[in-house]
Parts: sequence; C-alpha cells; structure tokens
Amino acid sequence: MDNRTTKVNAKHDGKNPKEQYVHSVFESIAGKYDIMNDVLSFRRHKAWRKFTMKKMNMRQGHTAIDLCCGTCDWTISMAHASETGHIVGLDFSEGMLNVGREKVAKDGRDQQITLVQGNAMNLPYENDTFDYATIGFGLRNVPDYMQVLHEMKRVVKPGGMVVCLELSKPTWQPFKGLYYFYFQQMLPLMGKVVAKRYEQYKWLPESLALFPGREELAEAFRQTGLKQVQAFPLTGGIAALHIGIKENLDV
Repeated sequence: MDNRTTKVNAKHDGKNPKEQYVHSVFESIAGKYDIMNDVLSFRRHKAWRKFTMKKMNMRQGHTAIDLCCGTCDWTISMAHASETGHIVGLDFSEGMLNVGREKVAKDGRDQQITLVQGNAMNLPYENDTFDYATIGFGLRNVPDYMQVLHEMKRVVKPGGMVVCLELSKPTWQPFKGLYYFYFQQMLPLMGKVVAKRYEQYKWLPESLALFPGREELAEAFRQTGLKQVQAFPLTGGIAALHIGIKENLDV
C-alpha cells in the first residue's frame, strides 16, 4: 500500500448545495487548518484525541477507516497504535489530503496508510472490512449524518467500533454563554486574522447550531443499530466523544 490519493466518488456536481459549499470551505482553509485548530481550541483537540485513542484501545494489526480525515493527524495516530494494520484516510477535499499526504510521508507511514478522495456517505468498501470506523470534527459537515453513521456501521466488522469525535453544545451556565459568545463572535474574527478567511469561519458556528447535542447524537447511534453506545463530554461539553459497537451475531 502507499499513500497516493485515490479518487473515489468525489464529484461535486451542485446537486447538494451544502456538500458543495463545505467542499469549497475546506479547500480554501487547508493550508491554515492545523494552526487554526490549535488557536481555536486552545490546543485542546490534541487532548481530546488522546482521550479518544485511550478509549478505542487499538492493538497491533487492527485496521481502520478515518472519515473526513482532513490533514491526517488522527489517521497517523491510529497507524502508530496499530503498528502494522492498514489504515485508510478518506476525505473529499484534495487540498486537505495534500497536506495529509506530506505528513504521512514525513512520518514514514506510506506503506501503512492509504489516502482516498471520496464521499463519506457512500464508502467504496465492502461490508465488515475494518476493525474501526472513525470521524473527527466532520460529522456535522456532511449533508446526512445518519447516512454516514449507517455507512460506518456497515464497513466495520462484527464487534468493531464506530467512533465520532465532534464539537458539541455545553449545557451549563455561565460557561455555555461564554462559549457561544466566543464561538459565534470571536472565532470568525480569529479566522480572519490568522487564516485570512472570515466567511468560512463564520460558517462553523452555524454548522454546529444545526447539529444534535450529545444525548441526541447518542440516540442517533442507537437508531443506527449500534450497541453499547457511550457518550463522553469533553472540556465542559464543548466537544464530545461517541462510541458504538457493531453487534457480533456469533456471540
């Protein structure tokens, strides 16, 4: 395997305005995506991912597909945890994958990681292929998050794990009010200063407003048919980790 990007189901023909717009957003911010993640989350996203990896408990040889992989930080973390297992990173943005490809090569994981330009709602893999299916900070950006959850469940093996790390909605005051002020007012301004993109970072709070909260997303996991669903609030609820297991009918 190598990390040359494979193009699969990556057409954006204007039939879905949200998909087309989100694609344009991430193409435009790809070069500044990592530094903006650090700035906007006060580097907490690294601690969130570390917590997630601990809960996942990956072992040598485990395989995974990382949807909306972006610049591949989580993809590479899973490759390290698995050591020898095949890891796929899938994203619809060529710009993001270009940044990720450089990271994969620098880390020496070219033979272990395959990067795929594709659609998270229509995965180009057979049923029961991977031990894990993950998505980090991408589920709120897709046109149909339930379809993505169904696809994630489909491609993991029986007993496999579906994992979502995503921004969420704090529920207690006064932190809730302070957070929404920062996220809705300050974040776009910081995007304008650091990444020279105002409208793109103004859209991020809007995407969260339409996305389900922690308990609602946990229920969506259950509706998908996943078992042993767990939801963990992170940093006062501004992010959340959701985990579900695909039922093993042999047990």
